[in-house]
Amino acid sequence: MTRPASQKALPSAQRMAAKAFDALEHFLHIEAVGGIVLLAAAAVALIWANTTVDITYEAFWHLPLDISFAGRGISYTLHFWINDILMTIFFLVVGMEIRREMHDGALADLRQAALPCGAALGGVAVPAMIFLAINSTEELRRGWAVPTATDIAFAVGVLALLGRSIPSSVRVFLLALAIIDDIVAVIIIALFYSNGLDPQGFMIAGVGIAMVLFLQWIGIGAAYAFVIPGAVLWFGLHKAGAHPTLAGVILGLMTPVHINRSVEHSVGTAQSAIKDFAERKQTGSTNTHELMRPVKQLKHAQRELLPPVVRVQMALHPWVAFGIMPLFALANAGVNLKDIEFASDASAAVMIGVSLALVFGKPLGVVLMSWLLVRFGGCRLPDDMNWRWVLLIGCLAGIGFTMSIFIAGLAFADKFLLDAAKLGVLAGSTLAGLIGLIYGFLLKQHRAQ
Repeated sequence: MTRPASQKALPSAQRMAAKAFDALEHFLHIEAVGGIVLLAAAAVALIWANTTVDITYEAFWHLPLDISFAGRGISYTLHFWINDILMTIFFLVVGMEIRREMHDGALADLRQAALPCGAALGGVAVPAMIFLAINSTEELRRGWAVPTATDIAFAVGVLALLGRSIPSSVRVFLLALAIIDDIVAVIIIALFYSNGLDPQGFMIAGVGIAMVLFLQWIGIGAAYAFVIPGAVLWFGLHKAGAHPTLAGVILGLMTPVHINRSVEHSVGTAQSAIKDFAERKQTGSTNTHELMRPVKQLKHAQRELLPPVVRVQMALHPWVAFGIMPLFALANAGVNLKDIEFASDASAAVMIGVSLALVFGKPLGVVLMSWLLVRFGGCRLPDDMNWRWVLLIGCLAGIGFTMSIFIAGLAFADKFLLDAAKLGVLAGSTLAGLIGLIYGFLLKQHRAQ
């Protein structure tokens, strides 16, 4: 097969660079790779926090980072910038994922979504009950929600490591369950881990939402136009006492799932722009402003080819998977084992409660609730799935990590209890992932026979 003339005309170095960037773009969208990077960041944080320079770990993340303009500015620690500001983008992607699934995914059909919804609720309730059974005092019981979350990146990433022979219905079921887990986690954060609420803050947040709706009404499609309304919404929630990262979820759920114009119209505009540009070049035009006109039209048409919820999520995914989430892990997973009071009943109860809830509570809740819904609720398992696959999904749902560590930071003000909860999350998530990986390979071998 011969190469196109335009590709032959490129120097070999440019062709190699183009292939390398195409491979890199594909690599950045592989879910298993994102999970590996996240795990590596957590390992670096643990090593950093337990070496001779451990004192620098806490000191570094609590360094102030100032931003000022015209004599006014804001000053927050690096930890705050990551957990409360950058993680808003993570929650934005979560919100858009939920929006997509509700529109044309596993959550679009209520009958189809009933089973993963019920399984997810079982996977929230049983771990919470296990944690509460082990932790009896009021201070410790605040951590009941820590083992209820599922880390989508890790869980789906581990499943991807098992290869393509895994039934597609298993991946869809796990993804739906993890997304519903995120919805529940967001509700839990809003209801149980927000401070005293200030009505004035909600008024400001309402202004931000109104700005978003106005921009959508007048047909603004550029994502950058929504940065200021998003910032107003974030500030309003922060002032109200609700956790400001919820602004990301709200914006994600508000992201349109339809394009403003038909695909045919956008394709026609792109073709006209390319033709216009070619004609201008052929006539020898060197006027930059004239050449930029069809280029802008082409860029606008390209933006209109995909729904905003798809386009923005695809653009943000590499930044979240390989930037924000590893940075979050680096800033939060560094537990100094010397500082944990293992002899303390409170620390031990929190750590054991979180670990057991993730490793045993998650699969128990997922399988038990799924069985009840199939047996008495009129639901049925998806095609190509059996109860062995449901158990695998339950095991992988025990990988809490990102969301669990995030909730732990909201639940415990005491450093020793927080470190114990983080260690429980790390130990429980790692063990759940290993169990799921080994069990998954055994299922593959059994299926191949």
